[in-house]
Amino acid sequence: MIETLLPFLPAFIAAYGILLVGASSPGPAVAMLMGLSLSQGRTPALIACVGIAFGSTTINLLTILGVGLILSQAAWAMTALKLIGAAYLAWLAYGAFRKAVNPPTLTVQSEPRQSGRALFAKGYLLQVTNPKAIAFWLAIAAVGATENAPPWVIALYVATMWIISFACHAAWALALSANPVRTAYARARRYVEAAIGFFLAFTAFKLATSRI
Repeated sequence: MIETLLPFLPAFIAAYGILLVGASSPGPAVAMLMGLSLSQGRTPALIACVGIAFGSTTINLLTILGVGLILSQAAWAMTALKLIGAAYLAWLAYGAFRKAVNPPTLTVQSEPRQSGRALFAKGYLLQVTNPKAIAFWLAIAAVGATENAPPWVIALYVATMWIISFACHAAWALALSANPVRTAYARARRYVEAAIGFFLAFTAFKLATSRI
């Protein structure tokens, strides 16, 4: 079993890296989680994180199915997907560098108290309709981590990606509920965005120059 998994590990690691950056970088989900953390507390925010993670899984499965179909039709489509993903990552890198130079204010969304089901649905719907999340998953799909993988490897990949998505967003939910952490992030955001920019630029280069 381990021998079967080993050939897929390099692509898994690359996909994990892109997801870590995508799920950790500020965006609509972080703004929503900040509002929930401040107005309703950590537990509601964590419930929303579960919804976000399942939203990520939905996009992940759709991209796996879509990329598998594309690969079965034409190899040039994979090249196009790689270039599109690399171009988007390069654009995000540019945006991160721009934020590092002039960090924008991260606004807080006010949230009324909601039920657990509503919080889950809110996180799920936010993620599956989030252009940033969709574009990141397209970039992840371009890595081809599950290409020619057996079902159990694909299941392991999907499960571990769910864990990463939930863990990253849950970390935001827990951190943003503490005033000292919010203050520290606001002060260090310039350096955080710069680090994200370098990682995205490197990933875009590697993705664009990788062999099919």
